[in-house]
Amino acid sequence: MDSLNKLNKYFIRYKSKLLWGVLFILISNSFQVYIPLLLKDSIDTLQQDLSYSKILQYSLMIVGAALISGVFRFLIRQTIIVVSREIEFDMRQDFWSHIQRLSLRFFQNNSTGNIMAHATNDISAVRMYVGPAVMYSIDTVSKFIIVIAIMISLSPMLTLYSLLPLPILSYLVYKLSKKIHEKFMIIQEKFSDLTTKTQESFSGIRVIKSYVRELNEIDSFTNISKDYLDKNMDKVKIQALFMPILYLITGLSSIIVVWIGGGMVINNQLTIGEITAFVAYLGLLIWPVIAFGWVLNIIQQASASMKRLLKFWDENVEINDSEQTRYTINSIKGNIEFRNVSFKYGENHTEVLRNLNLKINSGETVAIIGKTGVGKTTLINLISRLYDSTKGEVLIDGNNIKEIPLKVLRRNIGLVPQETFLFSETLHNNILYGKPNGNESDVIKASTISKLDKDVESFPLGYQTILGERGITLSGGQKQRASLARAIAIDPKILILDDSFSAVDTNTEEEILKNLKEFMKDRTSIIISHRISTVKDADKIIVLDNGEITEQGTHDELVALNGIYADIHFKQLLEEELKELN
Repeated sequence: MDSLNKLNKYFIRYKSKLLWGVLFILISNSFQVYIPLLLKDSIDTLQQDLSYSKILQYSLMIVGAALISGVFRFLIRQTIIVVSREIEFDMRQDFWSHIQRLSLRFFQNNSTGNIMAHATNDISAVRMYVGPAVMYSIDTVSKFIIVIAIMISLSPMLTLYSLLPLPILSYLVYKLSKKIHEKFMIIQEKFSDLTTKTQESFSGIRVIKSYVRELNEIDSFTNISKDYLDKNMDKVKIQALFMPILYLITGLSSIIVVWIGGGMVINNQLTIGEITAFVAYLGLLIWPVIAFGWVLNIIQQASASMKRLLKFWDENVEINDSEQTRYTINSIKGNIEFRNVSFKYGENHTEVLRNLNLKINSGETVAIIGKTGVGKTTLINLISRLYDSTKGEVLIDGNNIKEIPLKVLRRNIGLVPQETFLFSETLHNNILYGKPNGNESDVIKASTISKLDKDVESFPLGYQTILGERGITLSGGQKQRASLARAIAIDPKILILDDSFSAVDTNTEEEILKNLKEFMKDRTSIIISHRISTVKDADKIIVLDNGEITEQGTHDELVALNGIYADIHFKQLLEEELKELN
């Protein structure tokens, strides 16, 4: 339950609306509980003076009280329930904002489906607490107090007898609520598994179809879905006990009132009007007692969901501006330096980079080459602060990278990652993703440099063509060139290409590199590739092996060195010769 205290900041934000809602509850309940008193007076009065005028008088008063109560009940929903929707909106925004600021490490450790389950199902469960649970809690408690007070004023003894079954009800509700809380935690975990499976299946639909695994995926989804159903049924079975228990106990109270109250009427201790009012008040108590159980259900579910949400909300934002940040820095030139940099992905992981020292001058083109898994991508991720180094420091223009405001740093870096990702948007908007205020000329310029412009001519709507999810309507080479155009469009001081031409033919690659050479004058370029043809014209080539720089120099220098680079070079030459022979 302590987890729900975290919602207090949202309640404070909307306190004025909530206070109005509370006032409307009290007014509505006051008129509602006044109706049985009117009923009592009308019965007792009509026994003495039965006339149409009296019937009309009391009928109008009862209808009037019901109408006023109904109007204020409408206003309750217009305040408290509306606030709950506004708080739900705020929570989603805060959750989304926090998730966006978390480091890549978080996304590597949490599946997309799990995050989606938190953002949808869990927040909705908490919203039920913020709205209906809060509204009905205040409504039932205030109504219960007012009704009990009036019942005591009518007959303290009969009130005592009628409330005898309620302690039993309280105990049973407590035990059942505890069970529901436990079951709901399990259900939400299973829902995350279901969402994760769905997301993975949709994302990997090409692989599923290629390997004819549709039936296996259906069976796998059915098993997870069945497990989710079973866990829900376990909770439903417990919840199913609530209503019968509530009606049974409130029914016992009604029997007690009719039996004992009837005797009191016979003995002239109560009037017929008073016993009628008493039965009516007992009827009014039935809903608060039922609502009490329902509200406890909601609270237990919301508490379970809030605990799950807090696991994400309590995640530290590892990469962020800090006390070290110097906001006077508003631009960068592109001088990069690594000083004794080491990096590992976790405490129990081995170091991916070890004691690395490297200088890249502004305007220089540096290529990085090496076998798979030697730390090439990790190195460039440190430059854009997707991760922070474990040891040592990365400097840009002589400033520790942590001193540069994150927005300034990343705004000046154009990164084309290994795995291209395009949004389900127009090609135009994808290219201008990092420069939303750009214009058509920026799009055309970036497309021309990346050699995408000729392909666009064959698209049905040109740059306004909507791309499918993850750019599925484009070929691999087109996606890579669109991703490159997006990086070029922001006019970066540092351009990083992480194996960005793997799906592009060699002729197109040469043309792109020629265009980039002109574009990147006075800018820093870092190219990662497995192809010697891609890196051979770089000002400096770095050879990484086991997280360390083993060789560096120009193409000719490294070939003459007869080391790792030369070995890769000669193997690729041999492959080309074999292709020509074939």
